[in-house]
Amino acid sequence: MALVHSPKQLLDLPALLAQLVRDGLISRQDANEIGSHARTREEVLQHPLIYIAGQQPDNKLDSGKVLDLDTLSQWFADWVDLPLVHIDPLKINVASVTAVMSPEFARRHGILCIDVTADEVVVAVTQPFAILWVADIEQISGKTVHRVVANPADIEKYSVEFYTLSRSVFGAGKLADADPGSRRNFEQLLELGALKDPDAQDQHIVNIVDWLLQYAFDQRASDIHIEPRRDKGRIRFRIDGVLHQVYDLPAPVMTAMTSRMKILGRMDVAEKRRPQDGRVKTKTQDNHEVELRLSTLPTAFGEKMVMRIFDPEVLLRSFSELGLSGSDYQRWQEMTHRPYGIVLVTGPTGSGKTTTLYSTLKQLATDQVNVSTIEDPIEMVEESFNQTQVQAQIGLDFAAGIRTLMRQDPDIIMVGEIRDLQTAEMAIQAALTGHMVLSTLHTNDAPSAIARLLDLGVPAHMVKVTLNGVMAQRLVRSLCPHCRQRVPMDIEAWKQLVHPWSASPPEYMYRPVGCLECRNTGYLGRQGIYEIMPLSETLQPLLIEACDVSRLRRQAMKDGMRTLRLSGAQKVGAGVTSIEEVMRVAADVGR
Repeated sequence: MALVHSPKQLLDLPALLAQLVRDGLISRQDANEIGSHARTREEVLQHPLIYIAGQQPDNKLDSGKVLDLDTLSQWFADWVDLPLVHIDPLKINVASVTAVMSPEFARRHGILCIDVTADEVVVAVTQPFAILWVADIEQISGKTVHRVVANPADIEKYSVEFYTLSRSVFGAGKLADADPGSRRNFEQLLELGALKDPDAQDQHIVNIVDWLLQYAFDQRASDIHIEPRRDKGRIRFRIDGVLHQVYDLPAPVMTAMTSRMKILGRMDVAEKRRPQDGRVKTKTQDNHEVELRLSTLPTAFGEKMVMRIFDPEVLLRSFSELGLSGSDYQRWQEMTHRPYGIVLVTGPTGSGKTTTLYSTLKQLATDQVNVSTIEDPIEMVEESFNQTQVQAQIGLDFAAGIRTLMRQDPDIIMVGEIRDLQTAEMAIQAALTGHMVLSTLHTNDAPSAIARLLDLGVPAHMVKVTLNGVMAQRLVRSLCPHCRQRVPMDIEAWKQLVHPWSASPPEYMYRPVGCLECRNTGYLGRQGIYEIMPLSETLQPLLIEACDVSRLRRQAMKDGMRTLRLSGAQKVGAGVTSIEEVMRVAADVGR
C-alpha cells in the first residue's frame, strides 16, 4: 500500500534504519551502531542507503549474507511502492534525458531522467516522498512524470557522466551548430564557405574521447564504431559479439573526435581520402594498460573509424579460459610443439584467431627459443616476441618479411595471414628448413583450409610434407552464470544442431534468462568452439590436386575430429552456452 508523506519530506538515516528494523532486515543493535558511526561530512551527505550498504550489516532475512546496495534498493522500492529500475547506460538516449532538466536541478532534488516518451518522462528518484519538483517538470515538458526507484549509487554516477558528456557535446558543437557546410561528405562537395569544425584538441573533444574510451572499457566492449551519417554521427560498441547503439553526435563533433583519435594514433589527420591504420596505448582508471588498434575508411558521409580494443592480459589467460580443453587441447599441443611444420588457424574476422595464436606463442616463447612474427598490423605488443610490422609501401610484405626472418635465426615464426601464393610458398620454405610456422587463413572450417592452399597454387605434395594440422574456431557467447536456467533438453533443437552426425543428447540444457549482471541479455563473456584437424596418415592420401573437401571431412571425423557444431554441442551439454548461440555462429559450417 502506498505511503502517505509530506511532499517536502526527506528520508534520513535514522528513518531508514528504523524502517529496516521494523521490517526485520537488521537488528536493533546493528542499527544503533550504524547510526552512531556517521561522523564525517562526506558520510553525512551520502545517501542513507549507500552509507548503510557500506557498513555491510548482516541480512537477518537471509542468513550468512550482508545487506548490499542492490538488496537495499529492492527493499526500498517495495517500501515506497515504486517500481525498481536498473539504469543501463547503453539503453538511454543521453541527449534526450539531459534536455529535460538542468544538472543543477537534478542534483538539488536527487533525481535523474532516464527515459522520454511521447507522453511521459521517466525519472529515477532517491527521495521518493519529496515531489514538489514534479509539477515543474510536467509544466516544462508537457508530459506526465513517471517516478521510479533506482540504485542511488547509479543515479549519482550516471548523473555526472550524462551531464558531463552532454555539456561537452554541446560545447563542441556550438561552432558548427546549424552549419551544413561543416559536413564533409559526397553530398556537399559543391558547398563553399564552410565554418570551421570544432578543433580536435579542444577540451570538449578531449573530454568526449576520454569518456568514450573509459565507457567502452567499463562495458567490456571489444570494438568501438564511430560512424558518420548525413546529419549526425553514430557511436556503437560491440559487446560479446553483438553491436549496441551508444550515442548520436552532431556530425562536426564526430569528425573532431575522429581527428582526435587519429592524432593519438599518429595517423595523417589531413588525409581523409584513403584508409589508414594506427594504434594507441592507454590506461584505464584502475591503471590497467589497454591497446587500441585504429582503422579509418572513407565513406559517403565522411571517415568511419573502428577501434579494436586489445587487453594485453589476454596473453596470460589459460587455454581452459579460452574454451580449449580436453582432447582438443591435447591435439593442439601436439601440433604446435613439433620442431617444424605449419599450423594454421582459420575463421572469419573476430573469431578469436589472434588471441589463440598469441596465447600459443606466449606458451612457446621460452628463453631457449627465438619467436619472431610478421603482422599486418601488430595487434598486441609483447616483450617475449620479436614483432615486425608489414609496410607494403616500402616493399615489406608478408613474403619479404618471412624471407628476412629466416636470416634472423628463428625457431618459431608467426605469419599474420597467408593471403597469396608467394606468402604460402615462403611459409612452406620456412617449414621445410626446420622452423615452426603458425599462421591464419580465412576459411569456414578446417578441411577447407587445405582446399584454399591448393587453390592458391601450393602443390599437394608440399602441403603433405609441411602441414601439421589446421584448427578452425568461432566465438560463442557464454551463458550468464548468475541467471541461466536449467530446463529439459529440447530434443528437436539438439537433433538440428548435431545433424547429420549422431551425438546422444544430455538430459538437461540451460537457457538464457537475463539479469542485471548480463544487462538482461542472458549472456556474459565469450568462449571458443574449435575444430582441430591434425594431418594424419589416413588424411595424407586424400591430399591431391583435385581435393574433395567432403571426403577430407569424413575421414578427419573418423580420426576423431569434432566439427565446430559438435564442439558447440559439447559446450551446450556442459551448460556453457545455448543451442541457439551455437547455431547462430556455426549453422552452415561443415554441411
